[in-house]
Amino acid sequence: MIWAISDLHLSAARPKPMDIFGPQWKDHAQRIAATWRERVQAEDWVLIGGDISWAMKLPDALPDLAWLAALPGRKVLIKGNHDYWWDRVGPMRPFLPPSLTALEASATEVGNAIVCGTRGWLTPDTLGFDAAADLRVYQRELARLDRALAAAKALAQGQRPIIVMIHYPPFVNQQPTEFAQKIAAAGAAACIYGHLHRPEDWASAVQGTVAGVFYQLTACDYLGFGPVAVRGLALD
Repeated sequence: MIWAISDLHLSAARPKPMDIFGPQWKDHAQRIAATWRERVQAEDWVLIGGDISWAMKLPDALPDLAWLAALPGRKVLIKGNHDYWWDRVGPMRPFLPPSLTALEASATEVGNAIVCGTRGWLTPDTLGFDAAADLRVYQRELARLDRALAAAKALAQGQRPIIVMIHYPPFVNQQPTEFAQKIAAAGAAACIYGHLHRPEDWASAVQGTVAGVFYQLTACDYLGFGPVAVRGLALD
């Protein structure tokens, strides 16, 4: 079974009370863990779509990663916009517990599926996009998605479904961004994303099948603080 959840916003080393963002966040880590243990089995996979820890440096993120590792299942991570502790993925990997796999412009086998991912970014058609600050990062993330999709297609060999993990929504005003266009062109079966935390954004978030790809919003507050099954797959 493949599950997904995003935006855990953990802070074990330097606690940050999340209920400043609303009473629904009170004791959110304990609630995530309880629901996770009810649903996820040891042989399952959980895709975590970014914004994992508030830590600024890797040493402070390690308690949060250990917390994740102690939960059932094998986990696949991508970076979110608040994961400042996540610098370059290569030097970080030796510090990850064995049940955690970090993706950045790369792909991995997850059961009978192939998972790939990158963070994504604000797009030029997003309100607040600042070309001076955002264009370089946007172009870099597009290139990383290209590499991730190429790696996934090489592993899938047209025989296994591809799941894309991206933190930023791949649609703006319900229109596909260049990220969504690339995901569809690669023939992905499913895409999970997070980042959205306001009910008005949830109401307009694109979900379901678009251009052959099944999209799911997996921000943990939207999900009620528990992982959900990835949809859009036809697996034995």
